[in-house]
Amino acid sequence: MALERAAVNPWTWSLEIGFNQGETVSGQTRTLYCSGQTAMSDDGRPQHEGDMAAQLALSIENLEAVLAAAGMSLGNLVRLNVFTTDVDELFPHYGMLASRLGAAGVAPTTTMLGVTRLAVPGQMIELEGTAVA
Repeated sequence: MALERAAVNPWTWSLEIGFNQGETVSGQTRTLYCSGQTAMSDDGRPQHEGDMAAQLALSIENLEAVLAAAGMSLGNLVRLNVFTTDVDELFPHYGMLASRLGAAGVAPTTTMLGVTRLAVPGQMIELEGTAVA
């Protein structure tokens, strides 16, 4: 059975900022639960301390690397959790993430949470995703 996705949006305001209120998935064959991805180098060193834009860009790249390793892409995301130590600092850069998701043709269900800190000191953004194929 082919994978079928359907957006669930009782309101349309969320579509203007790039996410669905809900999404049904049927016929799924595989689910990938991605650990939170931050701005870490390939050898596990934190990168871009104090630079939200650069941390967001690398976090997206790292999420894409996990997806690719499972034979998936951003287009397979059905859920995205965004954790940040500074919501106000993230908002001016959020378009970078929204445009990457839009280019992939998806608007995954999304939650953004402001947190006191992330596990690795100096990290400001963490992206946790669920993908289906």
